[in-house]
Order: sequence, then structure tokens, then C-alpha cells
Amino acid sequence: MISLLGEDVYREGLVKTPERVAKAYQFLLQGYEQDPEELLRSALFKEDYRQMVIVKDIDFYSLCEHHLLPFFGKAHVAYIPNGQITGLSKIARVVEVFARRMQVQERMTTQIKECIQNTLNPLGVMVVVEAQHLCMQMRGVQKQHSITTTSDFTGAFNQQKTREEFINLIKSKA
Repeated sequence: MISLLGEDVYREGLVKTPERVAKAYQFLLQGYEQDPEELLRSALFKEDYRQMVIVKDIDFYSLCEHHLLPFFGKAHVAYIPNGQITGLSKIARVVEVFARRMQVQERMTTQIKECIQNTLNPLGVMVVVEAQHLCMQMRGVQKQHSITTTSDFTGAFNQQKTREEFINLIKSKA
């Protein structure tokens, strides 16, 4: 397979491939260098709001630690404050930090929940993650339209009524 531009140009491109791959992995795995709890603490505000706060449809991309193939989708995060809130963008940043690590979806879901619970000490946290996994689409069973959904919750979300409210709100097209 010789390039139409000549063998030298073709080889020149290949020589730079390892450097490009290394830079890509540095970017894709930058979550190891970030502290998600510190991100949340950087924007804490005293507030006596005790109703559900939801940040939904947070796009993310991650790498499956089993196959080094991407998985991607949306995260939906809710918490019920207990005297303090955090900046809304910080919730999305927490998702990003955990997504930018070698991951499995189940662990990522729990890590997001635990980080918010441990840092904000809210009345409850719920996280739902919906993702497509290229390891299922490109190899193995090759099911292109399969979606994996995971959830984890604490506190007030142990009540079925509260969980149902969250699910109904993330399904709405508001």
C-alpha cells in the first residue's frame, strides 16, 4: 500500500503516528490528573434550597478498560441540597473527570454518585448513565443499537416516589 504521493510521504505519516496516539491518550485519560471533589468544592454556595436539582443529558466519552474501545452517551445527575449547592457546571465536570479515565460504566456511575454525596453531603443523589459501547458494536455480538443503562442512588432517592420523579423529569423534553 504505497501512497499516491510516494513512499517517503507515506512513511513520514507513519513515523508521527506514535506521537499522535500518545497525545490522544493523554487527552482521553486526563481525568486521572483531576480531583472531582475539589472541583465541586471550588464553587460551593450556602443556600437553603431543598428540592431536586437535576443536570441531565451530559454528553460524555470514555474508554472501556477491558478493550480500550470507546463508550459514550449521556449522564443524568440529581441531588437534593442540604444547606449548600454547587455550580451547575461542576456537576458536568465531575462526570467528565470520571469519564476521562479507563472505565466500566457501572463503576463510573457509582463514582459520580459517591463524589457528589461525599463532597456536598446532600439529602440524596441519583445518577443514571446511558451509553453505547463500541466493544459491543464493533466486535463480539456486534449489536449497533444496543444501549446500556446504569443507575445508582443514595438518601432520599431510596424512596420510590423520589426516584420516579427523577426518571420522569429526565425523560421530559423540557
